[in-house]
Amino acid sequence: MKSKIKFGTDGWRGVIAEDFTFENIKLVSAATARQFLEDLNNDKSLNNLVFIGYDRRFLGREFASCAGEVLSQHGLNVNLYKCDVPTPMVSFDVKKNHAVGGIVITASHNPPEFSGFKIKQPSGCSASKDYTDKIEKKLQDIINSPNIIIEKNKSNYKTVESSKDYIDYIKKTIDLDTLKTLNETIIVDTMHGAGGTYIEQLLSGGKLKVKTIRGDKDTLFGGINPEPMMPQLKPLCEEVVKSKAFLGLSTDGDADRVGAVDENGEYINTHKILSILLLYLVEKKKLSGGVIVTVSQSVLVKKMAQKYGLKVFEVPIGFKNIAELMLKEDILIGGEEANGIGCKLHYMPDRDGIFNSVLLFEAINSFKLKPSELIKKLHNEYGAFYYDRIDVHIPNVEMGKDFVEKIKLKPPSDLNGHRVKEVITLDGTKLIFTDDSWLLFRASGTEPLLRIYCESDSKETLRNMLKTGEDLFKSSSKSALKV
Repeated sequence: MKSKIKFGTDGWRGVIAEDFTFENIKLVSAATARQFLEDLNNDKSLNNLVFIGYDRRFLGREFASCAGEVLSQHGLNVNLYKCDVPTPMVSFDVKKNHAVGGIVITASHNPPEFSGFKIKQPSGCSASKDYTDKIEKKLQDIINSPNIIIEKNKSNYKTVESSKDYIDYIKKTIDLDTLKTLNETIIVDTMHGAGGTYIEQLLSGGKLKVKTIRGDKDTLFGGINPEPMMPQLKPLCEEVVKSKAFLGLSTDGDADRVGAVDENGEYINTHKILSILLLYLVEKKKLSGGVIVTVSQSVLVKKMAQKYGLKVFEVPIGFKNIAELMLKEDILIGGEEANGIGCKLHYMPDRDGIFNSVLLFEAINSFKLKPSELIKKLHNEYGAFYYDRIDVHIPNVEMGKDFVEKIKLKPPSDLNGHRVKEVITLDGTKLIFTDDSWLLFRASGTEPLLRIYCESDSKETLRNMLKTGEDLFKSSSKSALKV
């Protein structure tokens, strides 16, 4: 029998009680345990220690406990957090303690019916594809040999408090004292996820007024996907305007992604966040290094890097592709369209929504401009670029993959009068037009979705191109689809 457990862009994800079951957790945990033991044998500098965290999803702690028991039975020392914690906290503790690895039970920004199994390597980064391929191979071996006896020994399994070291690192790296003196209001939206009130706690204690909305635990996330982008951030936009706040900040379900809203209640997409942080790191922090973008990232970031004489690396979507390069090259900053950013100031080359939220606030304040004014400054210098994405729900993942392959093999010469000058197939199929605007088709690696991305210098063109892309897909499919 072949395993149905497959790792995507960041871990294995599935629908709770359908394929994400305790039985499957035991299987994938056993395969992961064998890989960790192999790593310990090959690298004597690693400690026999595994940190296991979980977010606020249904049965999160129970799934994490199940994984911990299996790893412990294999002879691994397990530290299970006593409460839900942000994924970046697990990553921090893994790296700081030279642990052989970490596991986080989370489906990140996916719908509430999903849960997931993320693996962290000793660097603190999410497991690479090569690494998860090894685990999938071991998983298949276990399925083929179900009668393997495991000696049960849980004496090396214990629960631990959330990491004070992680919080202390943020306090040491970012000038929180200066931010606390500001006579401003900040609204934080953690979308009922594991971000909780961490940002509010970091910024409280001075003149600065900090208010957290949707900070309580809700396994259904208020009926939305806990992804810090529109339209999910509408409550944050409204609260910022109502409170006359300086800035709105947000994190996703497991708090490794960052979202933001300006003082007018306008959403600041990841491309603009990445641009602001790049501007800050170069002009205020006087740092240098390469810039990593995924295939869905903005033209604006590339133009800025060119001005500063920084090398640009373009990689497939998925932050682990950024992380792998950050481990090999001198990288200043790297970001993906889906709200994940890592930079030189981080303790590790990985995403961190809590760290990046506070860093973004520091960056904007350093220029003594309101968020919208700083974005206008960027647009005046490099040109205005507008970006959006739509997700087309499809019956199965294969339908999306088939369409992307079809466009790759036979791309259109123009769309809506815009001539295609280049086709990039690094990840999905990206059509680049003569005015540098672009349209990208890509099948999701974790959900039955076809994602259509677009960037243009005009909002009207952006809307038209997204609709054209959606119509192009629908016309090639016989199934009834909805967005």
